[in-house]
Formats: sequence, C-alpha cells, structure tokens
Amino acid sequence: MTGTGSFGPFVFDSATGTLSRSGRPISIGGRGAALLSALVDADGGAVGKDALIEAAWPGTIVEEGNLSVQIATLRKALGRRPDGQEWIATVPRVGYRLLKASLPSPDLAASVLPSLAVLPFGNLSGDAEQEYFADGVVEDIITALSRFRSFAVIARNSSFVYKGRAVDVRQVSKELGVRYVLEGSVRRGGERLRITAQLVDGQTGAHLWAEHFDGAVGEVFEFQDRIAERVVGVVEPQILWAEVSRSRRERPDSIEAYDLYLRALARHYRLTAEDNAAAQVLAEQAINLDPSNAVYLALMANLMEFRSAMGLPPLRPDDKERCRDFVERALATAGDDATALGLCGIALLQYLKEYDRGMTIIDRAIRLNPNNFVVLLCASIGKLHCGDLVESIAHSEHAIRLSPGDAGAHWALTAIAHAHMVFGDYETALSWAERSLGMNANFAATYWMLIAANAHLGRIDTALRYLAELDRVSPGATLSSIKAGQPQKDPARTQAILEGLRLAGLPET
Repeated sequence: MTGTGSFGPFVFDSATGTLSRSGRPISIGGRGAALLSALVDADGGAVGKDALIEAAWPGTIVEEGNLSVQIATLRKALGRRPDGQEWIATVPRVGYRLLKASLPSPDLAASVLPSLAVLPFGNLSGDAEQEYFADGVVEDIITALSRFRSFAVIARNSSFVYKGRAVDVRQVSKELGVRYVLEGSVRRGGERLRITAQLVDGQTGAHLWAEHFDGAVGEVFEFQDRIAERVVGVVEPQILWAEVSRSRRERPDSIEAYDLYLRALARHYRLTAEDNAAAQVLAEQAINLDPSNAVYLALMANLMEFRSAMGLPPLRPDDKERCRDFVERALATAGDDATALGLCGIALLQYLKEYDRGMTIIDRAIRLNPNNFVVLLCASIGKLHCGDLVESIAHSEHAIRLSPGDAGAHWALTAIAHAHMVFGDYETALSWAERSLGMNANFAATYWMLIAANAHLGRIDTALRYLAELDRVSPGATLSSIKAGQPQKDPARTQAILEGLRLAGLPET
C-alpha cells in the first residue's frame, strides 16, 4: 500500500507510518506501522501470520509470539470499535484482518435498536478540579442508561476519546455508529453548580431535548445522582418517541419486527378501541418475526389487559388464555428486562387477577430500574389496587417528575386522581384528572374520575357532559364491564368510582 488509507475514525499514512484518530496522532511504533500497513492494504481480508512477520521483521526469523505481542500492542492503541469488538480480528489458523467500519459485525448488523453515545461533559468552570465531577456525572449517566433495553449505549472508553475536543455531533455519530448523542457542560460559580445537558439527533444535528440543573457544591454527590436520574428519565422516552416518529416518517412499508413494535406502541398511546385492535395486529406481527422477544410479548399482553381494564369487549373469546400465554412466554425470556417485567406484572394483576405474583414481578422491575418510566407507571397502578396508596402516588409523581411531557403521563396523572377518589378527596381528584385530560383526551379512566368526582360533589350537569365523552372513547361501557376489568383484591379501591358513575346514570349492564 502506498499513500493514505482510512478505516472508522482513523487515517493511516503508510509513507510516514503515522496514524491519527479524528485528527489526533496515535503512536504505534515502526513495527506497528508495518503491520497496520499490511492489514489496511488487505482491505478487510485476512493476512497470514507469515506475511505479517515478513512485513514487520523483513528477512528475519522470529517467534510467532513476537507477532502476538505486537498485535496486542496495536490493538491497545486502536481501542475497541463501537460494537465492542477489536479493530484487528483474529482469523483462526490463518492470521488477522482489519475490521472496516463499512463491514459491521453480524450482531450489530442484525440489531435495529437505536444507539446512544454520552460525550464527556465540558468543564466551563475554569477549575481543573471540576473535571472529576463532570466525568463522574457522565459515568453515572452511562451506567444508568445501560439499564434500559430499548436502546444501546456506547461504552465509556469509546465516547471518552472526544474528551477536551470541540466536535460535530454528526461526525461523532458517523464515527461511533450511533443515532443519538448526549452532550453537556459543567459550570461552577461560587458555591453553586450548573449542569447543562442536551440530546441531539446524530444524523441531522437537530436538538431533541435540553435542560439545565442547579445545585450546591456541598451537595455534590446528591446533586450528581439527581442529574443522572433526571437525564435518564428524560432521555429514554425522548429516544423512544423520536424512534416512533422516525419509523412513521422513513420506513412506512418496513416489516422489521422493531418497526412493527414501534407502530404498535404509537397506536396504543392513542387509547381508542380501534387503535387498540390495530396495535394488537401490529404487535402480533412483530412477535411472529421475533417470537422470543420479551418486550414484544409483554406489549401484546399489555394491549389485551388494557382492553379489558377499559371495559372494552375482547377481540377473541380466548383472549384471557392468549394473554396468559404471552405473559408466560415473555417471563421465560425477560431476564432482567425491567420494562417487560413491569408490563407482565400489570397483565397478571389487572387482567389475570394474580395479585401477589403480579406485585412480586413489579417490585422486581422497580429494583432493576427505578427510573424507567413504564416501570414506574406499572408500580403506581399495581400499588393503587394492591398496595400502599401513598407509595402509588409517590411512583406516579416520580414518573411525572422525570418525564412531565411524556405521551404516557396521563396514566400517572389519572392514577393519582384515582388514589384521591379512594381517600374521598373529590376536589383534589378532579384537579389531577383535569391535568390528565389535558395530556390525552382519549383515556377512558380519566373520564371515570371526572364523572364520579363531579357526581359526588353534586355537579350532575358536568358529570353528564363527561359521561357523553366517555361514550365517545369507550362506547358501550357499563358499570359491570368497568368493574370486571379492574382488580378486586380490595373492592374499596374502586367503590367510590363505581358509586359516582352510578349516580351519573351509567347503566349497570
């Protein structure tokens, strides 16, 4: 090879034997340069050990172990690829080859999950001692984000090569092979700290979300925990809904399981009977393509549970048996996937009426990922029916605090309204239900609260107005269908709602 060649973020000049990564020189030594020249020249093909020894030790007889040592040194200089593999791969019984960025590993090529890189946060304080804090925040964020299974997070050693450099996130996205980039900065002023974070679409450079966090220097570790918690709580749903939008916009005809899952999720969040039926079709298609995917299986169970909980008729007479099958299949493969566990727990508790088992699974999901929005919603609803109402409210408030604009926040808002209905505090219940209505006007349970609370307060005209809206989003709903869809471990948890609906004139059957 003569001249200059490139692979991934690297540029190699064979004439001078120099290697650089994103413009920064990397020392590899004379023999390392000779080996790399031979590997680059093979353009991704395998190079035999004899050929590599001749390239690095021309005309000299050396032990094969010397080659192994030089390859190990070269690998260390290069670091790992974004998919975790070495840039120089071993070809058994042959030699070595250089993995090109355009030739991703089979595992990476098969994955359609979005990926994220968290860049080192810039230190704007002018105080070098604040570097440890900025790096600690980023490491905590990477660790916390790694708990989520809906996207992949690039390891710290890959993203930290950009430390101290001004970079274009689109270039970072290309070099690391990621779709999203989280970047930020740290600034200290006296005894106060400000952290700024922003999520960027790495392909377009568009900003998806940005926020700043303020705290006292003396509360540095608590502050660090709060930042990590807040960022992960926001980033996960932001990525999810960016992916939903991207799927609608870019791949409307794709039959990939992940795209089908995203479309099912989008229909689910519309909350109408028709959208629920359409979502079930999409989710089942995704399962047919990927039958062991715990999240797809759990979503299908959740869609069937939701239909029952809202008092809607089943799509098939064997829906309950099918839901149980989806739950058991999901649990068999879920492992420590908190989202799948949470959704399975709710299906068991709400639809299949296995209260203790459902709560055990939900509690495990919370332990695995206490900042997962979906898991918090599941915990809130689980505690609402089968646990401590104060804990239910706390889980809902945590979900709202993490993602106040999330498309699913209405569930948390209505759960709080429901808890206050149980307490007999109808005015407070109304205030939360009205907030939920502002988030989503198609959630039947929100109307239950609005109808029942107004009826208990003697505002029958207002209750009747909301009753007409309930018929729009949940046609044919009756007291018996609503009661049948709700857990009955403690009938007092739904008593005030059912009595209020009865006062407003909702038919029994």
